[in-house]
Parts: sequence; C-alpha cells; structure tokens
Amino acid sequence: MKFTDGYWLMRPGVTARYAAEVAELRADEHRLTLFAPVKRTVRRADTLNSPLLTVDCWSPAEGVIGVRVTHHAGALRPGPEFELPGADPQVSVGKVVRDGSVVELSSGELGLRVDTEGPWQLEFTAGGRVLTSIGARGTGFVTDAEGRHFMLGQLSLGVGELVYGLGERFTAFTRNGQSVDIWQADGGTNSEQAYKNIPFHLTNHGYGVFVNHPGRVGYEVGSETVSQVQFSVEDQQLEFFVVHGPDPKQILARYTALTGRPALPPAWALGLWLSTSFTTDYDEATVNRFLSGMAEREIPLSVFHFDCFWMRGYQWSDFSWDADTFPDPVGMLARLKQQGLRVCVWINPYIAQKSVLFEEGMREGYLVRRADGSVWQWDTWQAGMALVDFTNPAAARWFTDKLRVLLDQGVDCFKTDFGERIPTDVVWHDGSDPERMHNYYTQLYNRTVFDLLTEERGEGEAVLFARSATTGGQQFPVHWGGDCESTFSAMAESLRGGLSLGLSGFGFWSHDIGGFEGTPTEALFKRWVQFGLLSSHSRLHGSRSYRVPWDYGDEAVAVTRDFTRLKHRLAPYLQRAAQQAHACGTPVMRAMVLEFPDDPAAATLDRQYLLGDDLLVAPVFSEDGTVQYYVPQGTWTNVLTGDQVTGPRWVRETHGFATLPLLARPDSVIPFAADDSRPVSDWADGVTLRVHAFADGAERTVSVPDPEGTGQAAGFQVRCQGDVLTIGTDSQLAWNVQLGGPTGPLHRAPAGTRELTLPWPDGGTAG
Repeated sequence: MKFTDGYWLMRPGVTARYAAEVAELRADEHRLTLFAPVKRTVRRADTLNSPLLTVDCWSPAEGVIGVRVTHHAGALRPGPEFELPGADPQVSVGKVVRDGSVVELSSGELGLRVDTEGPWQLEFTAGGRVLTSIGARGTGFVTDAEGRHFMLGQLSLGVGELVYGLGERFTAFTRNGQSVDIWQADGGTNSEQAYKNIPFHLTNHGYGVFVNHPGRVGYEVGSETVSQVQFSVEDQQLEFFVVHGPDPKQILARYTALTGRPALPPAWALGLWLSTSFTTDYDEATVNRFLSGMAEREIPLSVFHFDCFWMRGYQWSDFSWDADTFPDPVGMLARLKQQGLRVCVWINPYIAQKSVLFEEGMREGYLVRRADGSVWQWDTWQAGMALVDFTNPAAARWFTDKLRVLLDQGVDCFKTDFGERIPTDVVWHDGSDPERMHNYYTQLYNRTVFDLLTEERGEGEAVLFARSATTGGQQFPVHWGGDCESTFSAMAESLRGGLSLGLSGFGFWSHDIGGFEGTPTEALFKRWVQFGLLSSHSRLHGSRSYRVPWDYGDEAVAVTRDFTRLKHRLAPYLQRAAQQAHACGTPVMRAMVLEFPDDPAAATLDRQYLLGDDLLVAPVFSEDGTVQYYVPQGTWTNVLTGDQVTGPRWVRETHGFATLPLLARPDSVIPFAADDSRPVSDWADGVTLRVHAFADGAERTVSVPDPEGTGQAAGFQVRCQGDVLTIGTDSQLAWNVQLGGPTGPLHRAPAGTRELTLPWPDGGTAG
C-alpha cells in the first residue's frame, strides 16, 4: 500500500511517524530491545505527547534475525498466527556485543548493527558487507483518512538487486517495480491476483525476508520508493525475519526450517494423472473408455482423477457419488485398483444449501456464521453455499469423517480445490480475526485433509492436489497452478508462477497440461505435455474439453507415451530431488537463479528451469517449434539427442515434437531406471548411469532411492582422472554405464560388480 505522494509529500489524510533515534537500549547476552521515539529527543519536554516504538531483536535460529516493532502493545491479538516449527519465541541463539555506542546482534554470519547515538539506522551485515538496511523512514506507523493504523518497514535495495518470491505470482518474474498485496484470491493465472500468497521474498544479494503476519501484507517493491522494499500491515505490531544465505538455496533451507519443510509425497504420484476434466460429460463408461484408450496406446497411467461432477450438481459438497452416473462406486474403484491405478477425487470446503450436509452443519454449528448468528451464505460457485469452520475442532472431525468414508471405498487422495474467497464479515468459532483468517483458512483446510490422509494411509503416502496456500502450506504437497487458459502465453505464465512459488519455499508444483480454459491446439497440447511431464507432478486436466491425447492427433499420443515413459525412467533422479525438497526445502523445479546465483544472465530467466540438480529444461512456447534459451558455463548434453552445446551463451533452436532442450549439466551422472512402464520399480536393479561431459578431476556421488522412495537402495561414486573414468558402488545388483547421450557406448556391470573402469572419450561425447 502506498502512503506517499511522490518522495516529498504524503497522500491526503495520511500521517506518518518514523523511528528517529534510540532513546534507550536494553540488552542481555542473546537479545536486545530498542526504544525509539519518532522525533529527536533534545530535552525532557520532548518525551511528552509523542509516540515511542518498541523494537525487539533476537535470533530464533542460526542465520536468522527477528525484528518486532510495536506501537501500542495492549492491542488485542485474537489470531490466527503462523505456526513456526523452527522458532521458539522464548529462545534466542544470537550473541549481543557492545562497543561504545555500537551494539551488534550476531547469528552465524548474519549481524544486526545499531549505533545508539546516531540517527535511526539498522544494518544487516554478513561477510563484511551490508546486505540491507533500515533507514530514516524504514520503521514506523501510518494512519490514514479512515482512521486505520498501519505498521510499516522499509529495507534498502542495492544497485542491481532483484527481488523474487511472494508466492505463486504470474506477473513479471522479478518483483521490482510491483505493488503486491498478500491476499488470497481466485483470479486465474493471467492477473495480478494469486491463489498462493506468501509474505516471503528473497533477493540476489544473499538474504530473504519473511513478514510474520497471516493477514493482508501490502508490498511496495521499489514501486513507492524505488530504492526500498516496503511492507505494511494494518496492526499495532509488525514482525519480520531477515534470513541469511548467502546463496539462495541456503536462504530457502533456513526459511523452510523456520516455517516447515515439505512432506515427502509418495513416489507413485510421480506418474501421469488423468482427469475427467471439469464440466465435460462423463460416467463410468467414459472412464473405462479413457483407460482402455490409454492402455491400447501403451501410455502408462498412474492416477485417475474424478473432478467435481462425481457428486451431483447443486450439492457440492455432500461427498456422495452421483448414483445416476456412478451407480456402483465401490465396485468401480475396486476395478480401477485392479488395473494398478490410484484414485483422486475433487473436494472443496463449501457446503451448498441443497447438500444433505447443510442442515446438519448448520444445526451443529459447523458452518461459519455472521455476527447475528446466521450462517454466512452466498450463491457464487454453489447456490446458497456455506463454509466449513475449521477453527471448530468438531467441525474439522465432521468434515474428515465424511472423507474417511471415501478412503474406505478406495479413494487414495484428494484435490483440495478453492479456499481463497473467504469472507471477512463473519465470526469464527475460536474468535479468530476475520481479516487474518482470510489468508490463513487454506492452511487449516489443507492441513485437516493432509493429516487425515497421513492417519489413514501412513506417513509418506499422503498427497494432495491443492490450489490455495499460505506460509507453511508447503508442508502439504502437491500444489498446482490453478485455472490457466489454453494458450502458449498461459503456459509461460504458469511456469513463471511455479518458479516464483519454488522461490517461496514450496518444493512440489504442477499445472493443468493443455491449459484449463478452452481447448488447446494440437501443437500447444504436445508442447504442454512435454513441459508437464518434465514437472515435479503431471496431470492432464481441462474445463469443457477432455485431455485424452488421441483427441489431439496421433502424434500427441506418441509424445504423451514417450514423455511419460521418459519420466518413469527418470523416476530415481526425480525421487532424489523430492528427497532434497523434503530435507532441505530446495524445490524440484528450480529457477535458474537458484542454481546459478553468480551468473548475471540467470537472474531474470523465467522460461527455463533446472529439474533437480542436473537437468535444464527449456519448454517450447511457439507453434513452429523455435525456442531460445540460455546455457550456463560448460558443456551441456541433450539427453534426448546427444547433441552438445557449450556455454555460457544463448542458443536458438527449432525442435520437432519428439524433442526439446533437455540438457544434462556438465560433470553430471543421471540414473535412468530400467523399467519405463511405471513410476515405482526397483530402481537400482539394472539402473543405467548416464555420465555427461566429465572433466578431468571431476567427482560425483549418485544416490538411487529405494522403491519406497524414502531411503537409498544403491550409491555410486564416479570420478574422472585423465582419460579414465572409474565407477564404484555398494550395489549387489546389475547396473550399467552409458557415456554421453542416448547413443553413447553402453557398458554393462553384472550383479556383484563393485567397480568399473572405462576409457573416457575426449570431452565426454557420445562417440
């Protein structure tokens, strides 16, 4: 939210008060408190009739410093609050040191430095330099013409400093110059609104900032004062954490340690998901036609998804199968299971008035109410729909008891749609502040469903397909990009949003292959299939048209079959990337700046990404197959063609539908599973290690996960000395080594082989 009129003036009715100096310092060994008047204090009379800000500083974890600015401490705080598993409010691991008038709070390499005798200035330092600072107008509060009270903070931006994150946003990839409201909205993928709003940003100068406020946070990212990132909340208190890297992966590791790491989804979810689509006509015969069509065309399928109309119209949600369309749901689900499929069904947290659950929910107090005691209702989406009040534990149990019936029938997971349009003119069961609950509702909704799946299916088997999220929502994967159009532009904006979400702490992300609104052209469908099957999770889904490949031509069938089988072969590599997301918070799909923070050319790239550690993917966003992408330093190998390109440089190519730029990193070793018919197999049995452009002296360790996806089935150590490549392993199974690309020489190691030594071709080429 903007408060100024240019640099010199305030907007009409706006009054601002900023910390001017440190009047008093209180400090112990681990934390400090600054008392900051909003004007310079020259004589005793200056202490009268003027606000005093309390600024508490501490460190909840190494490399993280928290700052809490309070105006009036007596304000009510009804909640909700973000749960921060990595921050005990009673603990500070920081160390306070004083040197004359200068006091410093340090935590690892990160420091907060204050000169108590100078004008107001907080400097965050690391590695002997200032990362960012808070200056004369950087700490304070503002009142407007309506009498609203806002706390604000401003952090400086350095020359060339770029800002990323703030959730899944579809606008320009770098946030510089943007005004961003952290406020959940169902706005599609082609607007400034977002389904997943996260008050966390990071920059290319070695730090990130998390604003610990679940309600609306207004950001001005170099858009009000061009050299500042400003964030403001309508409150009497503002709390934020500065998170040091220095590299972006370490920033994400520390941020997700603070707010929660992603759970590890089941490995079977890596396979292809097929949906009924939304408003299309479908019944069990349609489902069987889809499945037999996929089988006849040898396209492996892992999950079948029933979208909204598995329930009767006007009755979402009643969690009961439409008996006219699906007369034998239990038998149908059993028949699907016999084909080796998992089943997902669509749900939302709304109860339509026609639903048999409405009267029960209203009677028992399970639905959100207005101040007069009436149930909140409207007709947008579902006629007379109400909202489940997840702040009521009994309501949450009631909701999950309905879902438990579906799990008993054979359903495996849920698409937790919606959760954004949450009213603020309501009263919550636990007394939560409606404004703060607007964003936070999705956390209660998704956690309730995810916890049920964990309870019923076991840890490591729970997976959602969720649309909305807030801070901490990364703990309940997977999330998908929401309602996009069937255009190349929407395909590109979806990728922008996914990369932004990854830089906001989310490890797993998907999207509607082919686009949701409209019907894709044959070319678009085939290009989106490539992109979708080189994403962490892959789902064919649309709105008014089906997404079965044969509706888009014979070549679309071949592309879908080939890239599904490619993903299955890459499953051990992808599962290792999933383990990294779970353990460290590094997303599976990585913006180039995350992997190459020191390469200036990577800073703004949003039409390509790293899939895991070692695969560069540049989706094709054109009808004619032309694509332009950037290759960082070294020799990169296309894993589909064996062609090599040496960077750093820009490359322009034209690709048919069988290929795209899918490049293996220099000095990389990528495990390919032997079985391409399914996502989960004994990956270590017959695994092929593809070795790409190994330089003299290069060494890599390769982990092949076990079939459960949680541990390691085999480990390999690969090193190059001169023109000799040596591979050692602890595996007792047979394995293979392929040098260079897919046509390179293949060497087989029988079961029990513990070491293999091979001549290394010049440059690691396929020849």
